[in-house]
Amino acid sequence: MQDELKIAVIQADLVWENPLHNRYTFLGKIEALPIAIGTEDIDLIILPEMFTTGFTMNVSSVAETMEGDTLKWMQYLAVKMKAAITGSIIIKENNNFYNRLLFVHPSRKVEYYDKKHTFTLAGEHKVFASGTKKLIVNYQGWNICPLVCYDLRFPVWSRNVEDYDLLIYVANWPKPRIKAWDVLLKARAIENMSYCIGVNRVGTDVNNNEYPGHSAVYDGLGEQLSNFKENEEQIEIITLSKSQTATIKEKLKFLDDKDKFTFY
Repeated sequence: MQDELKIAVIQADLVWENPLHNRYTFLGKIEALPIAIGTEDIDLIILPEMFTTGFTMNVSSVAETMEGDTLKWMQYLAVKMKAAITGSIIIKENNNFYNRLLFVHPSRKVEYYDKKHTFTLAGEHKVFASGTKKLIVNYQGWNICPLVCYDLRFPVWSRNVEDYDLLIYVANWPKPRIKAWDVLLKARAIENMSYCIGVNRVGTDVNNNEYPGHSAVYDGLGEQLSNFKENEEQIEIITLSKSQTATIKEKLKFLDDKDKFTFY
């Protein structure tokens, strides 16, 4: 078991519906990480939601399969960097399209989570099938719960009944509702007594939706550990401590008093 987990959070602009260009851009950012921080011991690299395309509903031309180029690219980088890498892309499977978060281990092992709460305001529910299963990744002795964008608004789904240590949201969260993003990320950290990381994109898409970033890392008491600038591409390296979270849980025991219920 590893007490410390070093996370690289990448807040970046995305080129619309151009997986090749976006992979190339992220490749440069990721390969430069050891030079930027002077070490190679990064454990986890987090990319935004739909990091190869932007938040598009035009799925037919950009959807990939689980044997596609982007997953192979992620596996290549995970091996090369000796780090896990995660972010969501558009996947076609069994005649359905999914906004699928991929979690690729340094061993090339792949785990995935399909976004449960499709964003009806943008018509995502008309194009994408909704996921039905929560994913808890065990990595370096840490239990990690990765979710996607709109899932942030639904605290029941993120409820920490699995005793996870880290909650992750990858997103394309637009400027008009960015205050909700800021508040809810902090709330999810506090109510679940876990680290909470939100990774949002920056820039403007072809539909003139603006994305201001506001990526953030919070500890289990709601203390912000990051300092991302608004509207700027930026990478932050944050070191998390599992023992710190365990101490908070043991001392305060708030999760022991949670209500018990079952999904139907």
